[in-house]
Amino acid sequence: MTAIVVGAGIVGAACADELARRGVRVTLIDAAYCGGGATAAGMGHLVVMDDSPAQFALTQLSVSLWRELAVDMDPAEFDPCGTIWVAADDEEMAAAERKIGTYRELGVAAELVSGKELATLEPGLRKGLAGGMRVPGDAVLYPTNAARRLVERAEAYGAKLREGRRVESIAPSCVRHEDGEEVFADVVINAAGSHAGELTAGLPIQPRKGHLAITDRYPGAVRHQVLELGYLKSAHSTEAPSVAFNVQPRKTGQLLIGSSREFVGWDESINHDLLNQMLARAVEMMPAVERCSVIRAWTGFRPATPDKLPLIGEFEPGVWVAAGHEGLGITTSLGTSKLLVDQILNENASIDPSPYCARRFV
Repeated sequence: MTAIVVGAGIVGAACADELARRGVRVTLIDAAYCGGGATAAGMGHLVVMDDSPAQFALTQLSVSLWRELAVDMDPAEFDPCGTIWVAADDEEMAAAERKIGTYRELGVAAELVSGKELATLEPGLRKGLAGGMRVPGDAVLYPTNAARRLVERAEAYGAKLREGRRVESIAPSCVRHEDGEEVFADVVINAAGSHAGELTAGLPIQPRKGHLAITDRYPGAVRHQVLELGYLKSAHSTEAPSVAFNVQPRKTGQLLIGSSREFVGWDESINHDLLNQMLARAVEMMPAVERCSVIRAWTGFRPATPDKLPLIGEFEPGVWVAAGHEGLGITTSLGTSKLLVDQILNENASIDPSPYCARRFV
């Protein structure tokens, strides 16, 4: 069997790796370079999320696969720091307790953290927080290098990488480049992220812009990926721009600060008002951030679907899709690739593929 994967971000790289390791002859194509686009612009949080049963299943599978792969990764690229979900008050603390019950019931380690314990675990957080939930199995990685690592492994199994080749359209078993060249394979996989809908008509994927900022080096200032429990409210807000507290430690000692969400088409300019709101929220939750020097800010585009779940599977004969992961593409890339290739090769799927059906909106 032969396959063409369009898009060499982390999802496409994972698909190419999974296909090649399972005996498929793969060509991976990208308009720019491996690990660019949303992969280069985003955070590298590997996180189990329980927004829906389908989201939980895919993130749980993926995080477990990342932990297996981490054995062979450079320690500078993978940090098993865990996640702390911060509860600001008693109501959010009750929500944390419910989340812990769900996680434990489904086999994910999670523990309740009191306000006093929270102050010890993350001294930079503001005083008076109710506590939170710690998920020790979550981690942080450097996404661009992770994508390249997956492609290198795919190449060792015979995959071919073609960078700087822009695809104009995808048809059954065929990819057409903007210069008119056509390339054929048994299956074509559209893993083009926010651009996937431009290549395959009918995919309900929109670019959702987000801002991130990174600081100078402050080793030890933050020890876990730290988010507020209201983060999912921000993720679900589609009517207006939104921000939520999200701080990630990097192995360099820098802090990566997020996050924002807004639908503005392909406008990549920095929305300074929204960026300032995002930084102000970070300072509100973690006053220590105010003493940190922000050295750069940028934007990227999450590939968003109407129901917050990715499209994984066959869209039409010869055309498959692995796109629409919004802010969870880094986390779910390995689970996505395994689930997709299970279906392509007609093997038993690792989890139920139906919630991610690529044709569910058709």
